[in-house]
This record gives sequence, C-alpha cells and structure tokens, in this order.
Amino acid sequence: MSEPFIDVVICTYNHAALLDRALGALARQHGVDVPWSVLVVDNNCTDETAAVVERHAATGAVPGLRRVPEPEQGLTPARRRGVLATAAPWIAFVDDDCLLAEDWVAQAAAFLRAHSEVGGMGGRVVLDWGGAPPGYVYGYEWTLAAQDHGAEPKEVGSLAGAGMVIRREALHTSGWLDRPLLDDRIGERLVSGGDVELTLRVRAAGYALWYNPLCILRHLVGHHRTSRRYLARLNYGLGASHTFASALMWEADYVSWRDAAQRELRRRSGEVARQVGRAVRQRRALTPALFDASFVGGRVAGLRRVERMPAAERDRLIGCAARSGSAVEAA
Repeated sequence: MSEPFIDVVICTYNHAALLDRALGALARQHGVDVPWSVLVVDNNCTDETAAVVERHAATGAVPGLRRVPEPEQGLTPARRRGVLATAAPWIAFVDDDCLLAEDWVAQAAAFLRAHSEVGGMGGRVVLDWGGAPPGYVYGYEWTLAAQDHGAEPKEVGSLAGAGMVIRREALHTSGWLDRPLLDDRIGERLVSGGDVELTLRVRAAGYALWYNPLCILRHLVGHHRTSRRYLARLNYGLGASHTFASALMWEADYVSWRDAAQRELRRRSGEVARQVGRAVRQRRALTPALFDASFVGGRVAGLRRVERMPAAERDRLIGCAARSGSAVEAA
C-alpha cells in the first residue's frame, strides 16, 4: 500500500465490544480515492481487544489495520503514541464508541484536499442513545461530544475529540507532540482537558479549525452514561477543562489570570445558588442545578490544580495557546 493520506487512530481501553463495532463501520467505508490506514492504540487492555483487531485484520477489509501498545495510561499518551506510530499527513482520532458513516473517510479526504491549509477538521457528531434517554439529558448533549454547527462548512474555534482530524505538520508546529501539558481521560476516570489543549494549540500556531457537516459519525451513548451521577461527573470534568482552556488562552501573567478566574467563579457560584433557590420555590427539578453546580465545582478543581503546579510548569501553561507555535516550542 502506498503512503497513507489519512491515518485513523483509535485509542482504546477495555472496550473490545465497542471496538468491534467501530472497526466494522470502518470496514464498510466506500468511495475513498486516497490511501488510508487504521491504527488501534492498545492502552493496557485486559479484555479481548487484541483478538478483535486480529479478527478484523484477517479479513483485509480495514486498510492497514494494526495494533500498537501504549503502557502509559491515559488518552493523551495514547493519542501521542498514535501520532508517533503513523506517518500520514492527516491523523483522524476516532473513539472506540464512534461509528463512522460509510462515506466518512471519503468525505474527509475530499474536504482536506480542498482545504489543504487548515490545521484540523471535525464533522457532525450525532448521539446514538440506543433508546430514549431521560428527559434531563436534553440541553446537555454537548457534554457527550455532540457537534453540529449547521448545514454549511465553517471555521470554528474548537473541535470535539470524536472524529477530530488534525494535520500532522500542525501538531509539530504547535509543540503539542513534544510537550502535552494537560491530561485527558485516564482509564475510567473522567478527567478532561486534552482535546481542548490540542485544538487550541493548533489554532494558536496559525492553523484554522473547520467544521465539515458531510462527515457524520454516531457517538454511541450507553445507558450508564445518561445517569445523573455520570453526567454530574462529566460536567465536573468539563468544568476543569474550561478552566484549563482559559489558562491556555490568557495573554497576561498567572496572577492576573488567577484573580480573574476567582472573580468568575464567585459570579457563577452565585448564579447556581440562585438557580437552586428558584427551583426549590417553584418546585422544579433540581437536576439542571446539579449539573451546573458540578461544572462550577470542576472549575474550582481546575483552578486549585493550576495553583498547585510547580511554577515552571504553570508558566508553560498560562498563555500557551495564545503564543505562536515557535514560542510554544521554546517554552
């Protein structure tokens, strides 16, 4: 096979059944007129992941399918391993719970050839509930990586991690490949920030991020991920991610960022307290207030984490995505 134009990288941890479905969707791709291949990054799986990959590889239906191990637990090191173990100019990060439409790779390739100057692209992410979800989920679909910016392609400020396609050159220029600063999911722990850092650093390096509605994937949402407990935990992680994003984009020093973050937290905490009060007085459900309070709690945790960082590490983080790519690499 000639050198791939797109490498699809799937990072997985003990989700063999989901991975089987994701690879099945990749096996059904059609109309692709560029070379492409698929790499599974095995992040210490103890289930049937290896057997699933071997079975799909034996059919030959998934181009160049192979598996590499990454012993350091976490989505960020697994993604980094995926980049280092591939060579295509474009890397598509596809989660193991995502089913690509049968023309997804073809649509991505067509878009990237027509927009070769962009740094990244993402498509429509449609949530597949597998049944009607509880009513309290509606309004919080974004927490589960839903992405829909309309019917026309457009430049955007950030991308969901599911189905995110990044230009390899942009990863090198941004400095992310040499020095990621934030963690993302680690095992079953819902930490957050890696997707945000990656896309913001690519954009800060001078590369545009685009949305392409013709690339459609279904994000499988299991029943356990619609529970109040899970969504509260998820909002907590996203709150921390929001704090990290503000630090990455801050253009002044740490002290001014910290003071601004504390003022914003006091304002948001007051809003949540008033939200709870209104819900109690009007005898409405408290679930939205729970989710919003969890988000604020995550922002507090993110602030505390930055405050506890060693000074040198903190200085690299503050304003990292507001600087040019060369400045990031020199930091």
